[in-house]
Amino acid sequence: MINRRSFIKKSGLGLGFFALPTSAKFLYTIDYISKRPNINQRKFTSQAVENTIKTVKKSIADEELAWMFENCFPNTLDTTVKFYQKNNKFYTYVITGDIDAMWLRDSSAQVFPYLSLANEDKKLKDLLKGVINKQVQCVLLDPYANAFFDDSSKISEWKNDSTQMKPGVHERKWEVDSLCYVMRLSYHYWKTTGDSSVFDAEWKKSMLLILQTFKEQQRKNSKGPYWFQRSNGNALDTQFAGGFGNPTKKIGLIHSMFRPSDDATFYPFLISSNMFAAVSLRQIAEIFSMILKDETSSIQFKDLAKEVDEAIQKYAILNHPEAGKIYALEIDGFGNALFMDDANVPNLLSIPYLGYASKEDEVYKNTRRFSLSHANPWFSSGKFAKGIGGPHIGEHKIWPLGLIMQALTTDDEEEIISCLKMLKATHAGTGFIHESFDVDNPKDFTRSWFAWANTLFGELILHLYKTKPEILKRKF
Repeated sequence: MINRRSFIKKSGLGLGFFALPTSAKFLYTIDYISKRPNINQRKFTSQAVENTIKTVKKSIADEELAWMFENCFPNTLDTTVKFYQKNNKFYTYVITGDIDAMWLRDSSAQVFPYLSLANEDKKLKDLLKGVINKQVQCVLLDPYANAFFDDSSKISEWKNDSTQMKPGVHERKWEVDSLCYVMRLSYHYWKTTGDSSVFDAEWKKSMLLILQTFKEQQRKNSKGPYWFQRSNGNALDTQFAGGFGNPTKKIGLIHSMFRPSDDATFYPFLISSNMFAAVSLRQIAEIFSMILKDETSSIQFKDLAKEVDEAIQKYAILNHPEAGKIYALEIDGFGNALFMDDANVPNLLSIPYLGYASKEDEVYKNTRRFSLSHANPWFSSGKFAKGIGGPHIGEHKIWPLGLIMQALTTDDEEEIISCLKMLKATHAGTGFIHESFDVDNPKDFTRSWFAWANTLFGELILHLYKTKPEILKRKF
């Protein structure tokens, strides 16, 4: 077995890992003119966001990085939101970018960085309330669906999937993290603004439905009401065993048929999503206790969180032949495990970001070294970058989401600067963050309009502005 010191050296995470990437500027020219839509074409404008862009830009010494921040941070508001009132209630429909549908995960992540500005701008605060209200509608329509239309009568192109499709549902892939993101946004909206008005009867009903769905997907007494298969020939788009997934030993974890990449799980216990569930359930328990004064329900949320957490600690920490004691990405409870990490969040790299464990937790540190090494089959390195990709796009492709999360989960300034340099080197002259790019050719990228990645990049720059401003004062 390779010992820890040898693993660090072999994996590339020792001295020299943060070497400069190859500059990609010879591939394109940059004029640093704003790539935002004209003001009259923007979907939503927030004065607090505009003020923040001006303030933060002034603190960024690197002209290209400042230009990217200006383009990316407001991208969700500029291009993806539909904000309206209905029956005296705010609603906000948030598309993911180049697909006209609202993913529960993406919509939460896309607006999350704006929470810190909500108290400075009532219109922005109302928009955030609208996202929560719209998500509640979606959950009540179908807690097993991952993406929805604004029009509740619209029929999806995926109407022939073998599952219980409904009008208004764009796609019905069961992903535990989708519901976790809904809970996360509600909780942090309340903690940031102090506004509990969103926790009305409909919101409470949706949270109890999430609790019921999670319990159903522990599958202690039956396989539950969800199955899914798709006949498009892509193995990542369908599930085993009649749509119920591979067999599992019932150990208290929640089955997730799909990952946050929308790819099918191989072993149904997706550990990073179960970690997210444990955190989110405790957050909702706090709201039920403190705001709704419903201790009976609060205890149910806390009890499920405890059960999931204990199962993770008992079954998901395994010995990897190179990395040692780490978290597996997926397990089945029988002792089988999938050792890999995927760039989409939640992933193993994001454990501290989710609030599940500290950056200094020893198992997490081992897991992080594994994720960011060639021991992870979906880690790639090339001329312009090195980082995590995933099977959704394929080999030799890195997802900027992974580079951003890498920077958000470390205090090492050299590592953060390395991630910023790679993000700079791989936007292919567009000024925006893409879904993925080829490690040897940044101009070979997927999704030119991917608002989740753009806004998460903005979140990283804001995080550095508040916690490590000296990094932004450097030119790369």
